Amino acid sequence: MLNLSRLKNFKGRQGPLLLIIMDGIGLGKPVDTNAVYMAKTPVLDRLMASPLYRQLRAHGRAVGMPTDEDMGNSEVGHNALGAGRIFDQGASLVQSAIDSGALFEGESWKQALQYVIDHTSTLHFIGLLSDGNVHAHIRHTIAMLEKAAQQGVSTVRLHVLLDGRDVAQKSALMYLDQLETVLARLNGAGCDYRIASGGGRMVTTMDRYNADWAIVKRGWDAHVLGEARPFYSAKEAVETLYAEDVAATDQYLAPFVVHDRTHRPLGPIQDGDSVLFTHFRGDRAIELSMAFDQENFEKFDRVRFPKVFFAGMIQYDGDLKIPTRFLVNPPVIENPISAYLCAEKVTSFAISETQKYGHVTYFWNGNRSGYVDKTLETYVEILSDRIPFDQAPKMKAYDITQKTLELLRSGLYRFGRVNFPNGDMVGHTGVMDAAVMACEVTDECVGILIDEVARLGGIAVVLADHGNADDMTRTAHTLNPVPFAIVDSGYQNDYNLRDIPQAGLANVAATLCNLLGFEAPAHYEPSLIAFHD
Repeated sequence: MLNLSRLKNFKGRQGPLLLIIMDGIGLGKPVDTNAVYMAKTPVLDRLMASPLYRQLRAHGRAVGMPTDEDMGNSEVGHNALGAGRIFDQGASLVQSAIDSGALFEGESWKQALQYVIDHTSTLHFIGLLSDGNVHAHIRHTIAMLEKAAQQGVSTVRLHVLLDGRDVAQKSALMYLDQLETVLARLNGAGCDYRIASGGGRMVTTMDRYNADWAIVKRGWDAHVLGEARPFYSAKEAVETLYAEDVAATDQYLAPFVVHDRTHRPLGPIQDGDSVLFTHFRGDRAIELSMAFDQENFEKFDRVRFPKVFFAGMIQYDGDLKIPTRFLVNPPVIENPISAYLCAEKVTSFAISETQKYGHVTYFWNGNRSGYVDKTLETYVEILSDRIPFDQAPKMKAYDITQKTLELLRSGLYRFGRVNFPNGDMVGHTGVMDAAVMACEVTDECVGILIDEVARLGGIAVVLADHGNADDMTRTAHTLNPVPFAIVDSGYQNDYNLRDIPQAGLANVAATLCNLLGFEAPAHYEPSLIAFHD
């Protein structure tokens, strides 16, 4: 049963409840490398001085990651926000499956290896090469390489995507050295395991939300067709690209292909091969998975469509079945808050631009595509620009704000959620001035929406899903807490913030239920507010 009980002494407000997510706006040290601190943010400053303000944890175990040294991200953050509970997320699931051996006992792993053995062919691994633990982890790749060697796979080719975003900007050579050490050991045992292609993650393979399919095509050309700038090793490729542009960072390095001494590519993907995508995070894995999985594919000309056994680390989209084969089952998140609210006939909307649209819909709804109940919900996507975000740090914040105002003023919706991506997407560029502007425009737009919700007699809840722009010495997410504030137009000391020392994003769903006048589901993490008798 999904029915929620009504609160006895609080029925909610006359106006709408709006959740505003300032993506990537964490609370870091007051230093000049913190774009959030350096920006002029009068709205955030006012919220932080209000009685209904506190900080929340948005990383590590608070969002289902393996340890508190692991960064949060928008996917796990929105999972936690929408689910109201903490679930083991991709990194934890995969590591557990490797540690227990369950991954290697699964049908997809067995079939991938058998396919190679039957065809006397090559096993390929594609994925991010770092220990950032946001999309993938090098130790997972190494574990699978070692198991493949133990189980008789003689030929392996790796297609490495260089990070420089979730780890240090110029760390590719360190990870390549780690990988090459493992390959040398395995090759000494009679295997032929080599790196075949690669490239920086922001220009090769790892597009998301259909933003720029040319990125995926560059990856396809390098990994499958063996067509990109040739080098005799991945190390040579990185060193050469560094030398040609001293400002170059790993995430933007051009795609490359490793050739043998006869000037032929070492490992283009062929008929009869098996291909494993090592990412456990779905957003930047879905599009390449579609290119391998779908017979009728029209996003770009594949030139060749090899008949391979393809599997992802997990299934990146359970409803659309992308990919059809996968090594580890994704977390099963049943009964997110949207399911409860739809059962209570609460009308709602969700809005962001392309870069975070999937977060306020798919991830918020527990990794479920589409509507929970289309008769009650409206989802709005504002198309993102296809240019580097530091060149347009305002992104689509004003468009998002204007459309959100229209939705609020329509009177059709009791609950809404909106994501401003600026702090995260511009923070990832590492460009300080742009990140400061991103924070300022986000603050401005948040203020406009708060004022409108107050005019309508509603409640605004403002928070972030993780940090990023709060530490511009790196392009990765941070381990900092995030702000949380309630702005209630009708507040008369009806409730106060509870003292929950380790409260995190998963506590928000129960809080939203309360602010709408409902008791929270008993199995949700506790609400952040307590009502007075």
